[in-house]
Amino acid sequence: MALVLSSDAQLVRDTAQQFFAEKSPIEALRKLRDTRDPLGYSPTLWQEMAALGWAGFLVPEAYGGSEFGLLGLGLVLEQAGHTLAATPLLSTALIGASALVLGGSEAQKQEYLPALVEGARIFALALEETPHHAPHRIALRAERTAGGYRLSGEKRFVLDGHVADTLIVAARLADERIVLLLVPGDARGVMRTRNFMVDSRNAATIRFDGVEVAEDAALAGGADLLDAVLDRARIGLAAEMLGSSTEAFERTVQYLKERKQFGVLIGTFQALKHRAAAMFCELELTRSAVLAALSSVDDGSDKIAAFASLAKAKACETFFLVSNEGVQMHGGIGMTDEHEIGFFLKRARVAQASFGDASFHRDRYAALLGY
Repeated sequence: MALVLSSDAQLVRDTAQQFFAEKSPIEALRKLRDTRDPLGYSPTLWQEMAALGWAGFLVPEAYGGSEFGLLGLGLVLEQAGHTLAATPLLSTALIGASALVLGGSEAQKQEYLPALVEGARIFALALEETPHHAPHRIALRAERTAGGYRLSGEKRFVLDGHVADTLIVAARLADERIVLLLVPGDARGVMRTRNFMVDSRNAATIRFDGVEVAEDAALAGGADLLDAVLDRARIGLAAEMLGSSTEAFERTVQYLKERKQFGVLIGTFQALKHRAAAMFCELELTRSAVLAALSSVDDGSDKIAAFASLAKAKACETFFLVSNEGVQMHGGIGMTDEHEIGFFLKRARVAQASFGDASFHRDRYAALLGY
């Protein structure tokens, strides 16, 4: 399991770093929020990202992708985290591509993957139904019909749900098995309500009122496919959270070097040095966990689930710590909307809850190890 980046991976990371710093700084997120942008992301920026090949990192060459791997996509997500870039990378390039590559039929791959790689189609996973992450607690029903399935129920906290062209809907069959269905976002009976979240990202509540889809809308794999896709999503989100945590830490350390109190730089205070050192150690531990998790997928490890929960739990704890400390050490200015450090705290709270918080993954990790 490689924890040292290859030259190709370093090039991907450096390209992504420059791209997000120049084209999607935090000011871009602030503008999307303040203007109540109807999409919540920049289609132009997304097309540029697709042109760089990032949307196809998990897609085989036969469908237009590069199959560069999750490590490469994780490095891009990490750099996106530095600037809190609002993009469909997670929902589409990671979740959508993973679901289709792992569970799609040849016909489904031919239909959806080339458009995904080109940035022409946005995907969203419609899973959650409760206030907390409970991936197998699914009440939305998929009733069998003569030609396929009829969906009835509601999904919450659907990331990129209101802009998605295709929804990947987790539903419960009459025999209690779970099925994942590809549903057009504009299908009759689909009612989407956009939610404006505290971190200014996209999410939606989606109601399915007798929505009918054909038999060939089903992905293969059921609950096993859902778990596999979620583990990849958790790892990718952990990579993004690592980038955001690192940026918040670096901004805080820089502030400690500049801010004076009673004529003395506050960075010289021993107590603040200790707190900064603790954050640095947690960041390094998180980086190791995230890189190990990303590599486990590309290496075909049989312990992907454990690595995913370890990385997500650690990323949640570290982002919580660093975002809190960042605001605290900035003092009063850190509490204002004008200062950008508060954006990291808001993002931390939503990212922590997405796909399972630290408590969820500590418990899952212990169960996976037999405790």
